[in-house]
Amino acid sequence: MTPPPPPPRFPSHSGPRVWLITSGNSPLGIALARQVLAHGDYVVAGLIPAEFEKDEERFAEFRGFLQDAGQNDSVGGGGKERLRVVGLDVRLMGQCQAAVADAVQVFGRVDILFCCTSEAIIGTVEELAASQRTLTLIREQFETNFFGPVNIIKASVEILPLMQCEFKFSTASHLGTPGLGLYCASGWAIEGFCDSLAYEIAPFNIKMTIVQPNLEISVLTNKITSAPPLPQYSPDNNPAPLSREILGGLLDRLDSNTTFNGSSKPPTFASPEIVSLYPALPPSMKSALLAETLHALTAIGGHENPPARHIVGFEGVASVKEKLKTVSEELEDFVEVSGAVDIEREEE
Repeated sequence: MTPPPPPPRFPSHSGPRVWLITSGNSPLGIALARQVLAHGDYVVAGLIPAEFEKDEERFAEFRGFLQDAGQNDSVGGGGKERLRVVGLDVRLMGQCQAAVADAVQVFGRVDILFCCTSEAIIGTVEELAASQRTLTLIREQFETNFFGPVNIIKASVEILPLMQCEFKFSTASHLGTPGLGLYCASGWAIEGFCDSLAYEIAPFNIKMTIVQPNLEISVLTNKITSAPPLPQYSPDNNPAPLSREILGGLLDRLDSNTTFNGSSKPPTFASPEIVSLYPALPPSMKSALLAETLHALTAIGGHENPPARHIVGFEGVASVKEKLKTVSEELEDFVEVSGAVDIEREEE
């Protein structure tokens, strides 16, 4: 039997905090909002109205959360008054500025910005360069996973001295993954941005934390788009463990159906067309996936001295350690070659 998830462990603080969650209708956004509201904090939850209205099944959970908040039962007393829902597409700077301004107007400030907007584009580098439409997917990947977070962070830092900024991305920003090259690239890009920004905003007492859960959490709880496969990358011709086959096989084994463009159809990443879907995970699987990350977020959010980077779970830690070990070993293997290029100073 799977052990129950650990209870939330919030750091000590003098009063309620105000959270701005960029993807408030995502499974992680909803679960986090429930916990922080139950703790007595305030939440500004962002969502894209067009997607909310288009896909009934995807957002049924969010509507249930809103109903619970209105009834003030599972989210603590006064949940409705401590929750604000705003239209927020992080790809649009104007909406980012409006969301931050709305939070300040309603709750007076933003203490913690939690950016959890993410999308995974599946396809090898060659597959994503096969047509103008797949090339557009590359830009869309960076618009969502890189430029979007940059927009909301910039809008927040410009308007108010928020206390802490948290960004969630998977361990893919440490590791290369076959078939998820552009997804990994967008993660590496935002990690470099956040690492640099952390030094720049430190004098203003603004903290930056990159939270990195397992790859499955970021991919399986958000939108997945698959580019048409090329025959040279089929399992029969290419032994690389491509993400298309791994994720497709996993979704095929799920008991529940998957939401596909608003209708129930089995996922087929082998389609010659571009496929976009939201995995409809069974509640037990979703809860198990999110438990470790939720525990980390509640423990770090609002902490006086949060880590610059937090790897969630033993599996993630092991993967990153193995990557660092490989880099260290290769460095030692070629250290003489590396040192040979240095120009020695002539002795005086």
